[in-house]
Amino acid sequence: MTRPALSIGCPPGPHALDLARVAEEHGCARLWLFDSAALYEDVWIWLDRIGHATGIGLGTAVLVPNLRHVMTTASAAATIEHAHPGRLVLGFGTGATARWALGQRPLSWAATRRYIECLQGLLAGDAVEIDGAACQMLHWPGYTAERPVRIPILISALGPKGQAITAEIADGVIGSGTRPTAMAWNVDMMTGTVLASDEDPRSARVVEAIGPWAVLVHHGAHAADPEFARHLPGGTAWLDAIAAERPEGQHHLAVHMGHATHLTDRDRATVLEHAWELPIARAAWVGTPEEIRDRAEQAAAAGVTELLYTPCGPDPVVEARRMAEVFAA
Repeated sequence: MTRPALSIGCPPGPHALDLARVAEEHGCARLWLFDSAALYEDVWIWLDRIGHATGIGLGTAVLVPNLRHVMTTASAAATIEHAHPGRLVLGFGTGATARWALGQRPLSWAATRRYIECLQGLLAGDAVEIDGAACQMLHWPGYTAERPVRIPILISALGPKGQAITAEIADGVIGSGTRPTAMAWNVDMMTGTVLASDEDPRSARVVEAIGPWAVLVHHGAHAADPEFARHLPGGTAWLDAIAAERPEGQHHLAVHMGHATHLTDRDRATVLEHAWELPIARAAWVGTPEEIRDRAEQAAAAGVTELLYTPCGPDPVVEARRMAEVFAA
């Protein structure tokens, strides 16, 4: 049976170039970079660095509209397209983590749609209305990619409203453990680790490898309503540690330290004791090479066209290599 294409996702920062090289070496489709200015380095600078150092596809997973003026995003995207033609895919979302880390809620779907449609108009060379005035990419010929610039756009849409908008304005959808849509491009973001022969799937190594993602359920619960986190495994002690660390009004700053990359001492205490009670851990791709290949075939049969693997833990490059070798076999 066929398996989805494999891509690697990571924050723009210290491991990004090594992960891109591992991904290219093993025939992966893309290296996707996260976008959260309060947590990681600049996504556009790292896309260009990786573009020059490798020939792999480039993606953003996902850009958040409020972090940049839409003209800034249009110019940045055209710059990457000019330097590395045909390699860029733009993923967008309403900005959960990136806005939570700023103490804000995600954007509305209406605002996200307006931003993406405005970006599409700018890249097409059209004059569009921004803040009540007509705006257009005025770059002189040769100063960036010639308009129209056609860059595929995917949207992180987990619910029916977002998926309906995605079907109308985008080329595909990025999800995480959700049922694939009827669109031709369905990217499923996942984490996990490849087990060594006879390795216990609940070993300390495995918990460390998936821990930064397992604890995200606590992060999301806190963003919705901190009291929700008390109903999670270890949630009360976790909240008490946050309150002791930061004053009221700054709790969100403590919550998102190390988001999706590292475990704080507070997170580690929660994860090590309760990891397998958490839904992200239970959904993680933890298995032998044969089990992971079987799961990938099942994902393909369900409509997933691309798996976006997000390695983490103490050595994400080793994790990525092991997973890529499974798919390359």
